[in-house]
Amino acid sequence: MPNSRNSAAESDGLTVALGEYDIGWHDAARSLERARELARQAKSAGADLLVLPEMCVTGFTMEAESFAEASDGPSVKALSTLARDEKLWIVAGVSMRKAEGRYVNSALVFAPDGRLAASYDKQRLFGYAQETEVYSPGNSACVVDIAGLRVGVFICFDLRFPELFREVGPDVDAFVLIANWPATRQRHWEVLTQARAIENQCYMIAVNRTGEGGGLEYIGGSAIFDPRGERCDHAANNSPLRVGTVSKSATERARKTFPLAYAPNSRRVK
Repeated sequence: MPNSRNSAAESDGLTVALGEYDIGWHDAARSLERARELARQAKSAGADLLVLPEMCVTGFTMEAESFAEASDGPSVKALSTLARDEKLWIVAGVSMRKAEGRYVNSALVFAPDGRLAASYDKQRLFGYAQETEVYSPGNSACVVDIAGLRVGVFICFDLRFPELFREVGPDVDAFVLIANWPATRQRHWEVLTQARAIENQCYMIAVNRTGEGGGLEYIGGSAIFDPRGERCDHAANNSPLRVGTVSKSATERARKTFPLAYAPNSRRVK
């Protein structure tokens, strides 16, 4: 098998590792240790980007007063250090405390030097689980350049709102979606992640957690779908981690050869 890092470079893309794991419920130390092991595996597999789940250090907590962190909080610093030590791009979910006293459900994007390159606050909150009573919604999309690839970042319940993805679809090569999506609605996860890739003709990198948290069961189902909606991740060598290559040219080719989503009469008005 060719070196995955070289293959990614030759195809103008990134090798992405799906960081699916059992998050320690309200246990940052345990969660971060598991994240560190995934990062080591990702590095060994030649990955450029590691994607970790929503609220990856606490689980989907509504106890923000006790567990949300400021931008310089210990878990944020630990994730930054992890990115720097392993020289990886990392996308990770964290419950965050804003300076004005609000709480937000955030996705943080760390560069390989540990720098916080971007952050996204979840726009569609899950009222069924009282998220709307604890957290404030984000009010803008996030598109970040990850080593030359334009990536739109989303969180969990956002998945049910195709208009959010359509808003940034023309400007991205891939979506990253991080989640704590329970097993009771797993079929919805499978269908909707694939649909977002198909209708926007770009990659969908979707990472869910496993295990139990807050009385709910999670069974993962993390995947990468290509711009045609075909699954394109695979098991890494000598590791339970799954990886896949995301290519800018593949997204461009899909839109050029089958100009469906971005035909001139269907593009959004700027």
